[in-house]
Amino acid sequence: MNAPPRFKMRNTLIQHAVAFDVDSTFCEDESIDELAAFLGVGAQVAALTAQAMGGSVDFKTALTQRLAVMQPSRAAVAKFLIEHPHRISPGIPELLTLLRQQGKEVFLVSGGFRQIIHPLAQHLDIPLDNVFANNLLFQETWGLRQIVMVGDGATDLEARLEGAASLFIGYGGVVMRPNIAAKADWYITSIQQFIDALEQA
Repeated sequence: MNAPPRFKMRNTLIQHAVAFDVDSTFCEDESIDELAAFLGVGAQVAALTAQAMGGSVDFKTALTQRLAVMQPSRAAVAKFLIEHPHRISPGIPELLTLLRQQGKEVFLVSGGFRQIIHPLAQHLDIPLDNVFANNLLFQETWGLRQIVMVGDGATDLEARLEGAASLFIGYGGVVMRPNIAAKADWYITSIQQFIDALEQA
């Protein structure tokens, strides 16, 4: 599916940056769920994650509940990273190259843990200052800039609705969420669609 006219028009303005949700968008994994499974509490945490991403439970409540169930230690997270490296979504390396060629800044935004996201950022040469392991902190810091948010869930859509992002691209390449597709400025099911739109703009 081609990019809608409003995306092409706004692409001349956007500009400054593109922010990616990490779990189930930038990467194919849902890191908190996988860490929870590693810790032996996978089913409980996966149910809470589904509620948060579907929008039936707010982000803060879901995160608090998941942390209470998991109680992860630094040692456990370190071991998890060694045994479960991130699975980067197809097309992401090529998209990063294109965005950098066009002078756009790249951010990673997640409700997960910095200890999990930082190694990923370093591997892809994304400055650690551009990693926000908390959606709310990202909105407070970068809310005045022209930013495109790319993500799969309700917490990503909030960045657009609350004015922290000028455009929201919903991503269904890992998990399709009809309620997110209905509200996104543009909905894609592969990173290649984003690459094609940038090249055609």
